[in-house]
Amino acid sequence: MKILLEELPHQEKSLENLIKAFPPLDKHTTDPDKDFVYANPILYYRDRDDKNIDIKMETGTGKTYVYTRAMYELHQRFGIFKFVIVVPTPAIKEGTKNFIQSSYAKQHFAQFYGNTRIDLNVINAGDFKARSGRKNFPAHLTNFIEGSRQNANTIQVLLINAGMLNSKSMKKSDYDQTLIGGTTQPLEAIKQTRPVVIIDEPHRFPRDKANYKAIEALKPQTIIRFGATFPDVTVGRGRNKQIKKDYYRGEPQYNLNAIDSFNDGLVKGIDIFYPNLSEQQAKKSWVVDKVSAKELTLKQGNIHKTLYVGDNLSDVDDGFEGDVVYAGSKALSNDLELSKGMILIPGTFQASYQEMIIEDALNEHFRKEQENFFRLNNAPKIKTLSLFFIDSIKSYRDSDGWLKKTFERLLTKKLEELIAKYDHSQSQKEIDYLEFLRATQKSLQSENQNVHAGYFGEDKGSGDEAVQAEVDDILKNKNKLLSFKDEHGNWVTRRFLFSKWTLREGWDNPNVFVIAKLRTSGSDNSKIQEVGRGLRLPVDETGHRVRQEEFESRLSFHIGYDEREFAQKLVGEINSDCKLLLNHEKLDENMIKLILDDVRKTQPKFDEEDLLEQLDKLNIINCKNEFKENVEIEGKVKSGFEWLLEYYPILSSIQLRDGKVNNNPKKSSKRLVKLNQENWKKVKELWKVFSKRHMLIFERKAEEISKIAKEVFSNTENYQREAYTYSKQELISKEDQVDITDNPTQEYVDKYRSGMPYGAFIKEIAQKTDLPIKDIHPHVLKSLKELNNSEYLSYSSVKKLVRNFKAEFEKTYSQSYHYEALDFQARTSIFDPRDDSFVESVSSGLLGVNQLEGVSEDSRNLYYTPPVYYDSIHPEKDLLTHGYAADVTVFGKLPKSAIKVPKYTGGTTTPDFIYVLENGDDSSIYLLVEGKADNMREGDRQIIQNQEKFFEQLDKFHIEYQVATDAQDVYQKIDNLLNSKK
Repeated sequence: MKILLEELPHQEKSLENLIKAFPPLDKHTTDPDKDFVYANPILYYRDRDDKNIDIKMETGTGKTYVYTRAMYELHQRFGIFKFVIVVPTPAIKEGTKNFIQSSYAKQHFAQFYGNTRIDLNVINAGDFKARSGRKNFPAHLTNFIEGSRQNANTIQVLLINAGMLNSKSMKKSDYDQTLIGGTTQPLEAIKQTRPVVIIDEPHRFPRDKANYKAIEALKPQTIIRFGATFPDVTVGRGRNKQIKKDYYRGEPQYNLNAIDSFNDGLVKGIDIFYPNLSEQQAKKSWVVDKVSAKELTLKQGNIHKTLYVGDNLSDVDDGFEGDVVYAGSKALSNDLELSKGMILIPGTFQASYQEMIIEDALNEHFRKEQENFFRLNNAPKIKTLSLFFIDSIKSYRDSDGWLKKTFERLLTKKLEELIAKYDHSQSQKEIDYLEFLRATQKSLQSENQNVHAGYFGEDKGSGDEAVQAEVDDILKNKNKLLSFKDEHGNWVTRRFLFSKWTLREGWDNPNVFVIAKLRTSGSDNSKIQEVGRGLRLPVDETGHRVRQEEFESRLSFHIGYDEREFAQKLVGEINSDCKLLLNHEKLDENMIKLILDDVRKTQPKFDEEDLLEQLDKLNIINCKNEFKENVEIEGKVKSGFEWLLEYYPILSSIQLRDGKVNNNPKKSSKRLVKLNQENWKKVKELWKVFSKRHMLIFERKAEEISKIAKEVFSNTENYQREAYTYSKQELISKEDQVDITDNPTQEYVDKYRSGMPYGAFIKEIAQKTDLPIKDIHPHVLKSLKELNNSEYLSYSSVKKLVRNFKAEFEKTYSQSYHYEALDFQARTSIFDPRDDSFVESVSSGLLGVNQLEGVSEDSRNLYYTPPVYYDSIHPEKDLLTHGYAADVTVFGKLPKSAIKVPKYTGGTTTPDFIYVLENGDDSSIYLLVEGKADNMREGDRQIIQNQEKFFEQLDKFHIEYQVATDAQDVYQKIDNLLNSKK
């Protein structure tokens, strides 16, 4: 299987913001070393703190992709070719290395950057060891430092972990070699390359700690930090002291926070499970009263017991089963870090309790594995992986270890149950799964099983080939873990992974669907970081990333009873990332502004007075704008605040949506909506036509396209220089506190960025317009001669030229095409032409992100209700809850990709609603509705044009098409159609 990377909007936006914030080139520098071929070009502000950039992206949303692409982009735009990537741990370093060097990443970036390549140089512990009596530099270090800008298509990247960068080996100067400038010290040599430094996981690099100071010692021209979490900094003194996030310029230059990541479906939803303890067991908890390097004091009520280094917890309470001792330095022998106030529950240390967690995790694994194997509508399979965090390596690695024996016993039992279940299957998909299970069983019973594997820090250099093979599979062979079969057609059965938190950060495998913690991880860890290994959206067997609404499985996170408040803390941590905290007591100014900004997208004249008047009429607020309690609207009673969220869902969107994190669910949390087959049968003939593949036939003339190109590219008004400004931050002392001011400054500013290379400029336009270079080059050259300034070779010019060309092209050809049905049918999200039937159910995500329970059942709906799912209140929710005349025999919201009308600009589209109306002559009128806002975007207009033209050509059916900006538009259309038939 080959992973296929794709451009995602949030990643493109983060890259765009990074480029905007990047310091310009210093074209007028008087530095005598400005042309030093082993160093980057010189940037402005290289000696100022506000040169640096922060990019905040939540775990699982593609930070590594963005900073890898950023290196290509900065090389193309500014000629930057020396980058140092600093990561906190060797495991993260391995993950970054594997991504940059992967064939799928190289192939993906080649489509944007041609034959430009990254020469990745990785420094590891042990690389500095003397050989043959000589103290030489590691080859990778020499290669990075001596890489020259004369090799125009090569980007030199040094990848190093913090411990290695801050090591004595990097600071020594007694080597038997010299590097550029005659230096014998690695750090000094790197500094002379004028590097751009990228920091991954910035919360691990506080600015007052040694590892960050080691980065500063490189004198980077700019530092770009990529992370979901940033370090804290204390501002002010005394009562005014505050702890804030330490951002370079006061805020990130791009901020994809946790709420947006979950709500927009960029990461998986989460179900959290824990086995319950009896009330008696739960009461026997011990609290950490004091902890120091040499002793630990636990208390239970008025009882205090002290343990010293080497003492066993079972000496305090025999409920602490297992050989767990106080190891000193505020940690137990199972690596659990202790802090004052932590609660230790003896029952959760018992082997039987851990067995319950393992059994629950295995049950969830195979439930999800079957969901992902037998996906709806015969979609490609998804390989399911599970990750176990454990406390004892010995218990897993030893052949007679308790954990290994228990896991394999429980797994064997589960495999036997499933093999019996599918033993007499008839469908090919079930026969394939049975074969997969039997291959798993056979491997598990063999001497060298390939079903589960472990990776621990202690594995490095162990010399055990079998262990090294496991480590390589986990860290390096991502494609293999994601595949069902190898290159020889044999089943790849490895899908259960064990670690001790070594894989908690940096390791990336998108198909982790179950995480089980067989021990607590302490009290101060980021909860998002703990679930982070399972948040990424999965990849199917064809290598494509699967959108959240296209798969049913969520991340199942299994923890102990002592962490039962995990869900609450996780939701709290996610919501703490909110840009605006909602006031549950009163409608405040921030909430009013947010509502007005949203409503004015469709009602530009809507103001605060209109809003307050509406809420007053609904009886939601009082004269002080405080929310009323027990407000009844349409027979339902809710608080005023809850009604406000109902009418203005933009407020809900800034906090974590219900259902994204479920605590200890009693049953499967998957949300499938069952189709009402009787109603779908009434539109079956229509769907047979819709399932036919259609293609767009364009009526274009080459000479007309060339004429448009000439008009756009010869117009000098379409060329722009890129201006830039910078802000200057100053610390100002005021009595007992320190404040930061942030003011624009023109100090040392050259006003406009230098132009990009002419060849790259032309190539960029050609790629974005699909025009031959011969139709671009002469007109661009003519314009540049008139402008007489290479600064107009900018990305702003590319954007404006491409945008204006496409606008003129679409104006000329927007109606010059027709649809032509092909001779084959294709599966849509609801209909499979191979067996001429509709699917049994669809994912709720294909219908909408919001759920409404309190609706009456309507037998005419396309789905069994309640609940109903929708994206917007107006018009979607209104249309779904309206009482229609009896002549409307079928109605309902269409799932995404239900029809797949080819779009003029690429991809497909589906209308939002369908209605079937009785025509009085044993025939039906089909009304298809596309809901849009009044101030629709140009892309929306193109969708409407596509749909109108598509439905016009289906003469066989009585199809009406309606664009609705309001529910009343649809009600009126239905009334008109019903009246006209009479």
